[in-house]
Amino acid sequence: MTGFELYLNLNAKKFDDYLLTFFASGSHPDMARYLYDPLRAFSDNAGKRHRPLICLLACEAVGGDPKKAWPSAAAIEHFHTAALIHDDIEDSSLTRRDQPCMHITEGLGLAINAGDLALALVCGTVIDDEGLEDTIKLRVLAELVAMTTRTIEGQALDIGWARDDRFDLSVEDYLVMANHKTAFYSGAIPLAVGAMIGGGTEEQVEVLRDFGMASGLAFQIQDDVLNLVGTKESTKKDFRSDLTEGKRTLVAIHALQNSPRRERLLELLSSRTVDSAELQEIVDIMSEAGSLDYAREYARGLVMDAKHRLQEAVPSGKARTLLLSMADFFVKRSS
Repeated sequence: MTGFELYLNLNAKKFDDYLLTFFASGSHPDMARYLYDPLRAFSDNAGKRHRPLICLLACEAVGGDPKKAWPSAAAIEHFHTAALIHDDIEDSSLTRRDQPCMHITEGLGLAINAGDLALALVCGTVIDDEGLEDTIKLRVLAELVAMTTRTIEGQALDIGWARDDRFDLSVEDYLVMANHKTAFYSGAIPLAVGAMIGGGTEEQVEVLRDFGMASGLAFQIQDDVLNLVGTKESTKKDFRSDLTEGKRTLVAIHALQNSPRRERLLELLSSRTVDSAELQEIVDIMSEAGSLDYAREYARGLVMDAKHRLQEAVPSGKARTLLLSMADFFVKRSS
């Protein structure tokens, strides 16, 4: 277990409990049943909470008090909650973290509404934070608005390419989509916001932002790989769902450009197959083309460059060590 994994394990539950304080019950008893309770249950079915926790690390890394960053870190996690609820609807997913998706248990309308509330909490949480100076609040809010916009742009590309059966895409196209859809909110903005709250220099803010972009992109690339060949994922219902949903991943794009069996691969990807044998054939073709190894090496390269820049700009200490460990964890994780 890496140092970063241990950090997540030790601190995720504390942040889980803090997040639940944001879900009230409303002014009518049925608001709890139809809105706050489903949202609270969704949030309580937690992931690793790496986004808010790296925000706290960035604050500490530049010499700040991480407690001061808790509300802004929560705002970022509220956005993640909203994004997941809406993403499950857009992808027609059935499960999330081994549980039925909210639109399955509560219906489409209530799920959309709950996601909208989580979005409202993003800026509202920062506005209501009495511990931040107004000038810092405005900077944080600007970052969160940009983060939201970039993520929605990336999601539009991801969904649109799948809808229109676009296979004329380059690696550069994928990188734009993945940076927007994932890297901004999974890495760049949490670290930049934490550094701002911690009183970091402009150079430190931008180096941490760049480190987060590189690490966040590596996180998405590894996610793409795990969806195809992950060990724990093989027992879950969404295993290889990227293939059935027609996702344009770095692995798929590289294989379409390099496989001698391109026509067969194109046929299978276009079919949106759910047949396990055909899904395995797709993965075999991608593996034979060297596309899985290409994606893994691309992610490793991103992380190596980003770590070097971080070490030059941020003082040595526990927080920096954990951030460096985070980058390694993103490309080596198996779930």
